[in-house]
Formats: sequence, C-alpha cells, structure tokens
Amino acid sequence: MSIHLKTLGFAAAVTAALAFSLPAAAQTTLRIGTVLAPNDPMGQGLEKFSQEVEEATDGAVVVEVFHNSQLGDTTEMLDQARANANVGTVTDVARLSSFVPSLAIMSAPFLFDAYEDADTFALSDEYLAWGEELKEKAGLVMLASNWYQGARHLLTNVPVESPEDLSGLRMRTIGAPIWIETIRAMGAEPTPMPWGEVYSALQLGTLDAAEAQPTAIWGAKLHEVVEHVTKTAHIQLVTALVVGADTWDQISPEHQEIVRELAIENGRYASQLTIEQGEEALENVAEAGVSIDEIDRTPFKEAVAGVYTKLDLEDEAATVRNILGD
Repeated sequence: MSIHLKTLGFAAAVTAALAFSLPAAAQTTLRIGTVLAPNDPMGQGLEKFSQEVEEATDGAVVVEVFHNSQLGDTTEMLDQARANANVGTVTDVARLSSFVPSLAIMSAPFLFDAYEDADTFALSDEYLAWGEELKEKAGLVMLASNWYQGARHLLTNVPVESPEDLSGLRMRTIGAPIWIETIRAMGAEPTPMPWGEVYSALQLGTLDAAEAQPTAIWGAKLHEVVEHVTKTAHIQLVTALVVGADTWDQISPEHQEIVRELAIENGRYASQLTIEQGEEALENVAEAGVSIDEIDRTPFKEAVAGVYTKLDLEDEAATVRNILGD
C-alpha cells in the first residue's frame, strides 16, 4: 500500500513539473484571411499584428494569417465568420452595409481627401456606434477600420478622359451597392467578381476593365493585361479588420482591449506602407509599359453626385463632414 501511494505521489510530482515546464496553451486563436499577397501592405501589417498580439497577451491570443485567398474570397470569409467559424478578414466596410446601411459611407465616392481623414472618422463615436450595431445584427466585430489600401483608379485597354469613355465597358468592382452605383454613375457596367479571378477575366476578355489601388495592381500583375491606369482616385479604399463575434467573445476583456489597440496601431503601420509603396507600384507599372494617365476628375465627381441621394447616405455624408470640420 505504501509503495502504491509513493508511486502515485511520484507520478503526480512529475506531472506537475512537466506542467510548469511546458508553455501555456493559447486560450484563443484568431484565423485572419486576406485575398492579397503576403508582400502587400495589408499582409505585412497582419503579420506584424500577429506577432505583437501573441507577445502582448503572453500567448493567450494567437493570430494566424492566411494570404492569397487561402480561406476563400472576402465574401466567403465573412459568411464563414457569420456562421460561427473561426475566420476573420480585412474587408472594405461597404460589404458590411447590408447589415448596417450607414457603413457604406466609408466607401462613398470622392468623400475622403486623404487617409488621415478616414482614420479620424473611423475612431469617432458615431462610427464606433455603427460597429456595435454590426455585432448585434450580423455577429461581426470590427477590431479597427483604419487599414488603408489606397486610392482606387481605373484599369482599361482604352484611354479614359470622361464618363462617356467608359460607356458599355464591363468593369470589375466590389459587390456592394455603393461600389456598384458609383461605377455605374461613372459610366461603366459594374461587374462584381472575386478578386482572384480578375486577371484571367481581363486576359480572356470576360472583363473589359477593372478598378483597383496601386499596390494591388502591381501585386496581382494586372499591368500584364491592361494598357491604361487612369488616376481617378474615385474611392479611398479604407478597410476593416473583422472577426466573428463568437470567437471574439472567448477573449477576456483585458485582452480584447490589447487586441483592439494593436489592430489600430498596425492599421496605421500598414496604411503608411500603402502610401509609401503606392507611388513605387505605379512607377513599376509604368516601367512595364502601361500608360499612367492624369485627368481632370471634375466630370467624374459630377457624375457620381447623385449616388448619395440614391443610396440615402446624405445624412451620413453630413456626419463625416461635421466630424472632419469641413
């Protein structure tokens, strides 16, 4: 009997020693996917965010990053998050407007003059209140909405100087009402499709045109299948880092605060990379033989003016201007 007890005691001691010597298991893992390449500023920002979250929470929260549509396209990842899968993504906020219509204002045409304006608005009480509404209605949590991907420009095989030049062109855009109506107002035929299919669609003629930010144009090698980039900067692509509410609620309030703060900080880090690399990307595109065209944007601004009324976003636009002091 005494030998048996001694054996049990020894086993317990060994188990305890092993427990103390092994690293603590992660409490929660956040799986974040993106349709962009690892070297894109968003990808670099996510990798830095992942490293800093694990360090700041002592491994209690781990962020795993998946690039190049490994978890699906953006819409598929949002659907997975809403279905309680442990999946998050970086998404243009307009995709979330089907749940909270006011969020479409973040992708409204010719509204923000610079990244700093969008960053300021994304931290306002009014915007954060829409974020809380999103969690209630869609089960999605926006950790930060200041991940800037750049100004969107037109990609075509014909020169463009006015909305009339886009007439009849099938142009890939994001499948949210604000994007669709903006592209339609600018003169083209909006054609939503997954980002990963754009290159082949342009190559095969399924699409006539697209619109994208400089880093994505270069990263996706779209300079190989278009002849002109027209610098309309019609939408400033400000995106949000979004996760499913079920997974988020598994994280302690203390660690939630840390993760949110790091999401904002790394959003600014990624955004600065976007700004720095954007001009370089356009230079690379030009060196590859694509014409980079500067134009008078006034006709396009006039063409999209009615989008705000059509989508009932006039009050939201006024809110933005009030916060920015315009």
